[in-house]
Amino acid sequence: MATSHDAGVQGTYRDPAAVVSDAIHDSKKHLLLAASGSVATIKLPLIISSFETHPNLSIRVILTKAATKFLAGQSPEQPTVPSLALLPNVDAVYLDEDEWIDPWTRHSKILHIELRRWAHLLAIVPMSANLLAKVTGGLCDDLLTTVIRAWDVTRAIIAAPAMNQMMWHNPITAKQLAILAEEWDWFEILSPQVKQLACGDVGQGAMCDWHEIVEVIEERLAST
Repeated sequence: MATSHDAGVQGTYRDPAAVVSDAIHDSKKHLLLAASGSVATIKLPLIISSFETHPNLSIRVILTKAATKFLAGQSPEQPTVPSLALLPNVDAVYLDEDEWIDPWTRHSKILHIELRRWAHLLAIVPMSANLLAKVTGGLCDDLLTTVIRAWDVTRAIIAAPAMNQMMWHNPITAKQLAILAEEWDWFEILSPQVKQLACGDVGQGAMCDWHEIVEVIEERLAST
């Protein structure tokens, strides 16, 4: 279920898609942040908190099912998913089940379409090997991949891959990255860094430093 500051009066339930639709013309900058199944998801709270001084910014977050496994309150750097909605400027956190929370009826809003219309920028931090494969293969079987498939390609998507170094250097990864870098010019890839990974291996695969990610997001939002 969506965790949100968007609830109606006194917490009255409102359809997530309708809430997003109502916020499209609120005169704010709209940042859609997404995280997929990588250890680097634990950097998401730091990235969000870094925008605390941006008063005219609205942030909405999408988490894949795998991403939620890294944010279950198991350590100080891994707070719970609901706690993300308490961070500055965060208006909602969405999970897959929020896409069709109620049986759809004609003329009802559709969440992945309204999020695409709402967002000025999408930043996928991190993008896992699985998500990279799904996106470049055209799959759209959850909320995040459906937003990406329905994306307005005149607007940018920032993607920060994060995976084991053997996955990063696998030949199929290079082919998938080439699609984003050479064919889909609305994607901006922030390459992973070389360091000791969570599994103990050393190599290129750790997500780009989160400070750099924040700088790039700020620059891109400023130009929207």
